[in-house]
Amino acid sequence: MTDSPRPRDTRTALVDRWRDTLLAARSGAPGPDPLPYAENLLARWDEPQRRYHTTAHLTAVLDRIDTLAGYAADVHAVRLAAWFHDAVYRPDRTENEERSAALAERALPEAGVGEAVTAEVARLVRLTVTHDPAEGDGNGEVLCDADLAVLAGSPQEYAAYAAQVREEYGFVPDEAFRAGRADVLRQLLALPRLFRTPHGAAEWEARARHNLATELELLGSPSGPQ
Repeated sequence: MTDSPRPRDTRTALVDRWRDTLLAARSGAPGPDPLPYAENLLARWDEPQRRYHTTAHLTAVLDRIDTLAGYAADVHAVRLAAWFHDAVYRPDRTENEERSAALAERALPEAGVGEAVTAEVARLVRLTVTHDPAEGDGNGEVLCDADLAVLAGSPQEYAAYAAQVREEYGFVPDEAFRAGRADVLRQLLALPRLFRTPHGAAEWEARARHNLATELELLGSPSGPQ
């Protein structure tokens, strides 16, 4: 058994991933040092109000994008979108995705990324409001599948995810949280497909639907999550 990576090692790996992605997205164009941008984004992902939307979530999404990379038209734009998609996150607000997209629109041109890639990153970030990409939107399918893959975890992993979400909404009374969470679960279950890539459909769809249905059932029971 190997030791788990120390937090500093994990952070260094994320900085390296950011640098490689940003340089690739520049396509040889000059630009400033990538490090300050990585530090700014990581500081956002480390904010104290986060329990699920943390650097662990960012790492997991980036890992899943690596798995799905062959389905994307521009995997560098998808990876940048992963970095920005929850960069602004306040659980008591509803405009997080829009503010995250606006942050990308400000930061990426300054970081040396061209107009077309910047616009694609912002579009992808906004797409995470619905997780419902259009047919044939390979970039959108990869980002949304990577973001939703947490739903297909083992029962223990899914329970940990659901508990972290509840912690982020600790300011919401139990009854209101249960009602709101149930609405979110029903909306996800109502989607014709949760996962759009062939890999996601084959590997994650059935397990994710089972987890969602189980949580929804528990929310409606007296002994359900509090």
